[in-house]
Amino acid sequence: MARRKKKSKFQILTIVMAVLMAFITLAAIVVSLLPGLLGE
Repeated sequence: MARRKKKSKFQILTIVMAVLMAFITLAAIVVSLLPGLLGE
């Protein structure tokens, strides 16, 4: 169990990167939809 300590840090980084990518994708979708919502 002690040997997995190094992997947990990389795992957290991977999760953070995945969350960031999801947030950026969500933001891009919202930005692309905003003009259509405001136009109508």
